[in-house]
Amino acid sequence: MAQLSRTIGLILMVIGIGGYVATDMASPTALIPAVFGMVLGYYGRHEATRKTAMHLAMGIALVGILGSMSGLMALPALLSGDAVPMPAAAIARSLMAAVLIIYLVAGIRSFRAARQRR
Repeated sequence: MAQLSRTIGLILMVIGIGGYVATDMASPTALIPAVFGMVLGYYGRHEATRKTAMHLAMGIALVGILGSMSGLMALPALLSGDAVPMPAAAIARSLMAAVLIIYLVAGIRSFRAARQRR
């Protein structure tokens, strides 16, 4: 799970930095996925306090999902060709939400597996 946290963190950093560069560095809020990525990567490297760190990482992932759900809501309109305000932001939020949902599901499965092993 720690390796997955670091991988997800790296993916989120790429989304954040890529979105920032793709929008001509117009808004620093495009870096929000990168900040979430750094935090998840940070928690993913602490083996000594792995249980606590992974629970914190899951909480942070949930906050990230709730904050980026608006991107998923705008995605159908964007894909159908309708006008969406700030389409790059909608894409970045959608990607962030999708990545964090996958991460949260993997974390829940990991917690269940660890509990069954006891």
